[in-house]
Amino acid sequence: MKTIDRILYQLKREGPQTAKRLAETFQLTSMGVRQHLQGLEADGLVSFEDVKVKVGRPTRHWFLTKAGHNQFANRHDDLLVQTLDSVETLFGKDGLQQVIARREANTLAHYQDKLAEAANLEEKLQILTTLREQEGYMANYQPHGDGFLFVENHCPICHAAHRCPSLCQSELTVFQQLLGEEYHIERKEHIIAGERRCAYRIIKA
Repeated sequence: MKTIDRILYQLKREGPQTAKRLAETFQLTSMGVRQHLQGLEADGLVSFEDVKVKVGRPTRHWFLTKAGHNQFANRHDDLLVQTLDSVETLFGKDGLQQVIARREANTLAHYQDKLAEAANLEEKLQILTTLREQEGYMANYQPHGDGFLFVENHCPICHAAHRCPSLCQSELTVFQQLLGEEYHIERKEHIIAGERRCAYRIIKA
């Protein structure tokens, strides 16, 4: 993978980064990384924000622009949108909701099978993270307060979710059913609302 592609991927997965942090990640010089970032900025793929610090000059944090995020668009997403349009045209809104419900049921059954041997919440999140990572969601989880934060840095069905927001609700429903009523899941960040990622806070109910 080219260095510029690695930089784009890192910004997509981890969010805003300084040139120094990127240089440390890739074992490159800060000067070399800045040159790559300036080239990506000229192409309209990245931009930056200078963040004030208590002492010294502001720290420059680089992040993906909308065009930068679009570099990761899933080529199957447009096909899914066309399929949803066709279903609604042929079978109406009720037919479309039936298709989404069937997708939800199939996804839930698949995930439940994979999580069947998980002994606790963290093991469930480990397996769910692997499954979502394989599906292109750039997923991870981390401890967060008295629970966990489950994060998806990319949404391979983003265009379809804009077209049919109930797809997002369907996925939230799947997560809730997977983890059970003893846990409460709240979506704190949402890609289709214009945020960088989807993030779910998970705590005991």
